[in-house]
Amino acid sequence: MRFLTAVAVVCGLFFSNFLPVVAESSQLVWPKAFKPAFLNVNLVRNINLEKAYIRETINVVVQNIEKQPQRDYFLPFPSDVVPNIGGLEVRDKNGPEKGRLRLELSEIDPSSNTQFYVIHLPEPLAPSSQITLSISYYILSALHPLPKAIRQDDRQFLTYSFSAYALSAYTTVDQKTKIKFPSVNVPDYTVTSGLKSGSDPEKQGSTYTYGPYSNIAPRKFYPLNVRFAASYPVLVCSLLERDVEISHWGGNLAVEERYWLRNSGASLSDHFDRVSWMMKASPSSAPLRVLKYPMKPGSVDPYFTDDIGNVSTSNYRPGRSGREAHLELRPRYPVFGGWQYSFRVGWNNALSSFLRKSSSETFVLKVPFLEGPQNPEGIQYEKFVLRIILPEGSKNVRYEIIESVNNGLPNTVQIKSNISKHRTFMDTVGRTVLSLSVENLTDAARDSQLVVTYDFPFVETLRKPLTISSGLLAVFVTAWVVSKLDVSIRKR
Repeated sequence: MRFLTAVAVVCGLFFSNFLPVVAESSQLVWPKAFKPAFLNVNLVRNINLEKAYIRETINVVVQNIEKQPQRDYFLPFPSDVVPNIGGLEVRDKNGPEKGRLRLELSEIDPSSNTQFYVIHLPEPLAPSSQITLSISYYILSALHPLPKAIRQDDRQFLTYSFSAYALSAYTTVDQKTKIKFPSVNVPDYTVTSGLKSGSDPEKQGSTYTYGPYSNIAPRKFYPLNVRFAASYPVLVCSLLERDVEISHWGGNLAVEERYWLRNSGASLSDHFDRVSWMMKASPSSAPLRVLKYPMKPGSVDPYFTDDIGNVSTSNYRPGRSGREAHLELRPRYPVFGGWQYSFRVGWNNALSSFLRKSSSETFVLKVPFLEGPQNPEGIQYEKFVLRIILPEGSKNVRYEIIESVNNGLPNTVQIKSNISKHRTFMDTVGRTVLSLSVENLTDAARDSQLVVTYDFPFVETLRKPLTISSGLLAVFVTAWVVSKLDVSIRKR
């Protein structure tokens, strides 16, 4: 409860980037044409701060209060938060097996600082009927270090700002918010005033509960701030390029991933002291020390290089008896806050483990959509580009993404696809490449699978040996012609 004390106020003034507490609720500017048609009977919001990105889930019981059936439920977000939202999905909580509900992002209203996602219900909701919606999403780049710079052995603290009320376009009868912290070390947090009787929030271990609150008007906003200890790096990958190359002749599936990684946590106020770093077994600061890669069974020939060359500080344990292989990589230096590290990782797999033949000319490839490191703190990807490099002559390429429950993938409309050509050694027309790109992705999407179907006629299998044979024949013919030339010098 110390946040409102004089000591906390002084600390808040000292650390200028920690937002001050606003005791009175406020409202966001709302589009004028909007008319609410639903009532939130009960809303429970869960905020998880255990990773380097925010995971929010909302379960809300929605009731139609109009006299006509309604199908469109409006989900608002502040306009400055929308670009950082990833993996937004909405399901019918009583029928999650039905899949995601269709979403559309509304156009920006210049007169409002709020933007809507329009949720299309599976069927129009009759008057006075109810449906329970399960809404989940990730918010990237929402955690900020406080203080921004620390000494090498100091503990890192992160801050997060949000509202006690879940932003809604509709009146909410009952609501509460639960926050899960990575530890019980939460030195500063907002204590509300006048929102409910008793203490607010209520603490139980590392979980804080704000509310319950009753009869909350639409657009209601009450700013909260929390500051908590975080012993993990805030890993952000500005770009991940993942290439999956298929070779029918070699029976091989080659994977290469290129990372541009940075730690957005607290930076160092002094120079890095390697001697002090080596002497302490477990420093309290939070740099990136190791990256852990679980690989599919049968993965072989891993390599790890950075801008300088091969990095030998790695440990590879091959998978046996159908088990996953494991690769642990240690960068050349601990990646502290504000530092960057770019590198590439690659490995090979037997193609038979991922490719099936469905007809005489049609093949089906099933590969992980995203692999990459699986660290406890998680990784957020600002941009992810996946390239499936198919054999030369492949055509009629189709793809489908098979998602698991809560996989963190965005809507399919946010995944951009493109078919192009990629030419390499001894190619003629070039290999067919399926490129997929998406923004605001998290490592929660690791369980998703990409299924690619393509046609590869038998005659195309002869293209490579014919190209090689033609090349060798051209070399021999050229050598024979050159040998027959008379280049001697003599009198005429």
